[in-house]
Amino acid sequence: MAINKEYKNLWVLFGSGAVCLIYGLGRSYIDYCFSKLTIIISLVGLVCLAVCFFKLKKQMPQPVKFFPWRKYVLKTIITALALIFVIGSNYLCYRYNLSLDVTKFKQHTLTEKTISIIKDIKPEVKIVVFYAGIPPKYLEDLLKGYERQSKGMVKGEIIDPIMQIGYAAQFGNVISGKEKKTIVSSGKERRDIDFTKQPLSEEQLTNAIVSVARDKRKCYFITGHGEYDISENGDKGLSTLAKLLEANNVEIKKLMLGIKGEIPDDCDVLIIAGPQNPLTEKEEELIKAYLAKGKDALFLIENTPLTTPDKPLTEEEKRKNPSLNSILNEWGVEIGDDIVVDMSNHISTDVGCPATRNYLPYPAIFQGLDYTFYVRPRSISILNDRRESVILGPLVLTSKGASSWAETDRTLVVKFDQGADIPGPVSIAFMMVELKTENKSSETRIIVFTDTDFLSNAFIGQYSNAALGLNVITWLSELEYQTFAEHKEIKVERLDLTSKQKRMVVVILFLMPVLIAISGIMVWVGRKI
Repeated sequence: MAINKEYKNLWVLFGSGAVCLIYGLGRSYIDYCFSKLTIIISLVGLVCLAVCFFKLKKQMPQPVKFFPWRKYVLKTIITALALIFVIGSNYLCYRYNLSLDVTKFKQHTLTEKTISIIKDIKPEVKIVVFYAGIPPKYLEDLLKGYERQSKGMVKGEIIDPIMQIGYAAQFGNVISGKEKKTIVSSGKERRDIDFTKQPLSEEQLTNAIVSVARDKRKCYFITGHGEYDISENGDKGLSTLAKLLEANNVEIKKLMLGIKGEIPDDCDVLIIAGPQNPLTEKEEELIKAYLAKGKDALFLIENTPLTTPDKPLTEEEKRKNPSLNSILNEWGVEIGDDIVVDMSNHISTDVGCPATRNYLPYPAIFQGLDYTFYVRPRSISILNDRRESVILGPLVLTSKGASSWAETDRTLVVKFDQGADIPGPVSIAFMMVELKTENKSSETRIIVFTDTDFLSNAFIGQYSNAALGLNVITWLSELEYQTFAEHKEIKVERLDLTSKQKRMVVVILFLMPVLIAISGIMVWVGRKI
């Protein structure tokens, strides 16, 4: 009984001493100084523990004092393995910079699209972020992510324009303490991003990097025939596509071919986006000559005009939305006067808006794409009489099986007629390539889609429509790099800690294993009572 009473006293003494010592040292660390009170409490705790261990060693029964050597060896091995695991895991995390982003909006993690883009960056890019005061954590993580994924080709720094006013002045008289700006530069190219009113986004940075690090290409959109307008913000406009192209370092211009009378030599891709009225013979000859020189073009053909049985189409209506077959026939394809329908896979209830993932296995254009859909597209077929030098094939087709076909009835009666309609899968996009010859220095690349609406402001944001449009134009411009079409909203949910709060966190993290160890010791002592 005397022994049990003695052990109970030691148990209480040990717990009290541990609490006093932890409180005294923890309080001193948090306050970043030793006070008389914390010193006294710490000393009291230390004395209690010393007395406890001294009496425990002196009064411990013989069977408890000496343990078999095997137990010591086993405990030593377990402890060594635990230390190796902890030290090794920390080293690997430090060596390979592993991280786990658990934020709701993944604001500390770069998207796969950004990673694929910056891996291709060849010139060095410098990012300078001007932020007055303590910068938020997401900015530091964002820059570190670019540096890590680009293997040092993209370097970033955050500077305080007030504290480092001399350094900030090197970038021009544009930085003040009230502004938050980012300057992205490479060589002589420079892009400024103002994020004073909203957080700096990954999309903004990636677009700026693309602008300063990649070669610029020029695309000309033909106008004057009722085409979809790149400056129009309505549903039928292409302003969203234009912004995406500019973000991917593609310069866009309008070209009124009837007035200009020629296609500029610096045109990398000529785009004809859904003309409603026919082109003149002179304009068609200019386009033919342009393609014959080894240039590239994208044709977006609009749908066949529809009617009802009681209202036959007039000759003027039949000429609407021309097929441009007079140009395309020379490249081995024929645009049909029909409407492609898909009974099994379409958007909403409109069978004339097929949705598909039936693509040509060409990674440069289709890698990673999901569904795309089209509004009343036409069929494209191969002509038997074509030049052997032209390599051509379908890019996008409707779903496989008997559920899709090219409907030739313009009166909205959807029914497959054997011999009149073309059974599926039906081609709604085609690619034509003619390699270099003695008469031209480069190959000709042509892509035809029988729909323009899928790239219009109304539908470009749906499914993978935007990515497909960008990939097609990038491929035509003969720049084999990934495009950036993703938009990741960033909502900054940050926790700013003072230095004292940070030390409190350190103490809490330190106490967790210590308390576990103390609990184990107290349980062990309790078993001896």
